[in-house]
Amino acid sequence: QLQVAESGGGLVQPGGSLRLSCAASGFTLDYYAIGWFRQAPGKEREGVSCISSSGGVTIYADSVKGRFTISKDNAKNTTYLQMNSLTPEDTAVYYCAGFLYFCPNKKDFDSGSWGQGTQVTVSS
Repeated sequence: QLQVAESGGGLVQPGGSLRLSCAASGFTLDYYAIGWFRQAPGKEREGVSCISSSGGVTIYADSVKGRFTISKDNAKNTTYLQMNSLTPEDTAVYYCAGFLYFCPNKKDFDSGSWGQGTQVTVSS
C-alpha cells in the first residue's frame, strides 16, 4: 500500500515562499497521481493542486494559480509543492495524498492514501 509523508511546513512572512515535500513509500510514483490539499480551521478541505502519475497533467485551484507549482521526481519518489507569494489566507494544514494514476474528482478524495499533514502559517 502506498504511504506518503509531508514535510517542509513552517512559519513564513507574507510574500515569502515555502517548498513542501511529499515522500512516498510502498509503491513507485510511476503509478500514482499526487494531490495536495489544505484545511484551515473552521473551513472545508480544499484541493490545492494535483499532478498525474506521468507528470503530464497538473491542476491548480484558482486561489493558487500563478503562485504555486507542483512537480514530482519519480526517481526520488517525491512530489513537491513550491509555494510563492504566500498570504495569510494560505495558512492551513497541508496534506498530500496518492491516487492510482489520475487526479481525483472531489467525491473521490477520500479514496486516496493520505499523509498526516504539515502546518503552514503565514504571518508577520
